[in-house]
Amino acid sequence: MYATEVFARYATEFRQARLGDEVLHHAKRAVIDWHAALFPGLEVAPMPQLRALLADDLDRGRARLPDGRPAPARAAALLNGTAAHAAEVDDSFRDAMYHPGAATVAAALAIAQDRGASGLEFLRGVVLGYEVSTRIGVAMGRAHYRHWHNTGTVGTFGAAASAAGLLGLHGAPFAHAMATAATFAAGLQQAFRMDSMSKPLHAGRAAEGGVLAAQLAAQGVTGSLDVLEGEAGFGRAMSDGPDWSAVGDTLGRDFHITRLTFKNHIGCGHAFAAIDGALELARQHGLRAADIRSVHVATYGPALDIACYEDPRTENEARFSLRFVVATALVHGSVRLAAYTPERLADADTRAMMARITAVVDPGIDAAFPGRRSARVEIETIDGQRHVWLQPNRKGDPELPLSDAELEDKLLELAAPVIGTERARTLLRNIWSLEQAGDLQGLGG
Repeated sequence: MYATEVFARYATEFRQARLGDEVLHHAKRAVIDWHAALFPGLEVAPMPQLRALLADDLDRGRARLPDGRPAPARAAALLNGTAAHAAEVDDSFRDAMYHPGAATVAAALAIAQDRGASGLEFLRGVVLGYEVSTRIGVAMGRAHYRHWHNTGTVGTFGAAASAAGLLGLHGAPFAHAMATAATFAAGLQQAFRMDSMSKPLHAGRAAEGGVLAAQLAAQGVTGSLDVLEGEAGFGRAMSDGPDWSAVGDTLGRDFHITRLTFKNHIGCGHAFAAIDGALELARQHGLRAADIRSVHVATYGPALDIACYEDPRTENEARFSLRFVVATALVHGSVRLAAYTPERLADADTRAMMARITAVVDPGIDAAFPGRRSARVEIETIDGQRHVWLQPNRKGDPELPLSDAELEDKLLELAAPVIGTERARTLLRNIWSLEQAGDLQGLGG
């Protein structure tokens, strides 16, 4: 049985399975976090340009954009998937090195709206997309992550699985949706190693590609069922030839959606352990920025490869600068949306702190990646004291999860400036009761 068929078999079983209360609760948490990422991303480039380009495709169709504008399912998936990744505040599944929500929820929502699905059907589509795609990301491993942006590649499978489930596909048609999705999977890490607007499009295109793959399969279009493990397939072309034999062994028993990371800061998540460690040292020892002579961060390789900008001059570069975000945390106490304003980018105190920060790869910490995202932070004070803290996990990781209340606060903070506090609170109430909703009108739009 090919891996695509393993996932198709699970999709068939999933149709009849009852989702436990814990899984449903975590699915709703994922939908809350997706909306928290969506709203601040609506005006982040390339969203204005993308909306303008797609103007002729809008104002028709049964899916909807956040402002209520009608759209065909594929256009809605593209726009909403892009927006949900644009502000760099979306969820992740650590072991797959992957932000599953942006594309998966966007695709599920677009198809669910297009088909008039219930809230429970939508949530089931979300769960199916997460469970299938995260396992593909885990199988592809760190070798895939060296060059590829998993949110664009693996995200296509999340979108395809969620869309296929909502379209009622199972068995062979589901397998063919996954096979076709593999040929659409793309997204290079080099796209964000220079200042660029392309990265959010990886998530949007993954959502759109997954929807298209599922729609094509529903029309009888077939794909190469051995596309994941074949000699010229996804695994060999884009990784080191991973073993697919056990890829479905825990499906239906170990729900990955219950172990998501939700961001507690805004920016590249690889820098978050360093932020948390620096803030913890400042809290423990009552340190102010003026007290600090130097900061030394030891962390894992991708944190320095990806959060790589040493002298960021744009908002996008700053989001991918470990030095900038750690300095911002120590000078201003947090790394939220305000960290990336022009005034903060030029802030003299932040720039002075950046000059005091060094960062290296620690072999032991690096060896634990991707299963653990850690950093060791050492601060030397002006009076010669040295303080060291190992931050084993990031706030928001499964070991240090955001509570439901903290997740609600995140959505209110990020959505209220766009839609108002009362609408944001109503949205929260509607998401928490989604499994009882006959339609998705309560999600707005």
